[in-house]
Amino acid sequence: MTESRAGVVPVAICVPARDEAASLPGLFAALELLDRRDVSPVLCLLLDSCEDASADVVRDYGARASLPVMVEHMVQPGANAGRARHAAMLLGLSALGGEGLLLSTDADSTPAPDWLQAMVAGARRADIVAGKVVRTVTRPNPLQDRIERYYEALHAIRRVLDPVAWEATTSHHHASGANLGLPTAAYRTLGGFLPLSHGEDARLVDDAARAGLRVRRDAASVVHTSDRRLGRVAQGLAGALRALDRDSDAIAVAHPEDVAWQYRRHAEARHAFAGGDYPSLAAAIGLTTDHVRGVARDCANAEAFAMCVVPTPPAGMRQVTLAEAEAALASMAAGRRAA
Repeated sequence: MTESRAGVVPVAICVPARDEAASLPGLFAALELLDRRDVSPVLCLLLDSCEDASADVVRDYGARASLPVMVEHMVQPGANAGRARHAAMLLGLSALGGEGLLLSTDADSTPAPDWLQAMVAGARRADIVAGKVVRTVTRPNPLQDRIERYYEALHAIRRVLDPVAWEATTSHHHASGANLGLPTAAYRTLGGFLPLSHGEDARLVDDAARAGLRVRRDAASVVHTSDRRLGRVAQGLAGALRALDRDSDAIAVAHPEDVAWQYRRHAEARHAFAGGDYPSLAAAIGLTTDHVRGVARDCANAEAFAMCVVPTPPAGMRQVTLAEAEAALASMAAGRRAA
């Protein structure tokens, strides 16, 4: 990560906004409270096909903001989260002059006051930082809470079975464009957010790991986001919450034993890459040694190899009810404690 000679980190806060006049004042208020010690931030707003008063709200804030504000307008026929987020990041690249730290968040989100400090600290230890996103609860959804607790517990097992030096002391399971940061060089290496209607953030993080970049899921970096049920894309968080409100019986999650199988194989793959013991790994994951060696030749480091070579479990990735998954995970945890 590039810093100025004075030790100040240039940061671009990149925000796509589509008809967010009602939400933007909350974001702006949070930005004014950010701790900016040794950080030089610029706000880069991408107004995506806005038909409300978003431009007026931005103009009013720009006249009184305590940080530089860059604004760009884009018109696209339909909502496309990936295209809009990439355009916001390109604006950030331009604002930074090519070097610095790109941060992504959303117009309906509010970063914690220490957000910049936490993201800069994380970026010094890893290539991409996925911060924690906390829902602002205006309408309770106990089922979503249970799903999040399940995946949090599952991720905790991951770093027991497959520890890595760059992971945060307090971690979490998800990756969201509402709280994501990476240096400009890493963003260019990855080619940016893909023009996907949804899931562009998780895809970027997955691609980063497969490219051998160190992904740090850091719970010290917190952004609060809206729990609204009407969002800007059909299959974002708002749509997921709306679906849970309607039909709680349709929830299926990955079986923890199958996920844990992958975590163990990731750890074995890292060791194999370091020591060259590919026959043992090949036998464990059901591939030929030649195939495993071929994958290794194409990988830059152990992280890329682990993410690229490990397949789904031999019996597939089972989908079970949340209750079944919770019970299986509790049984696994009890077995580890007994051991």
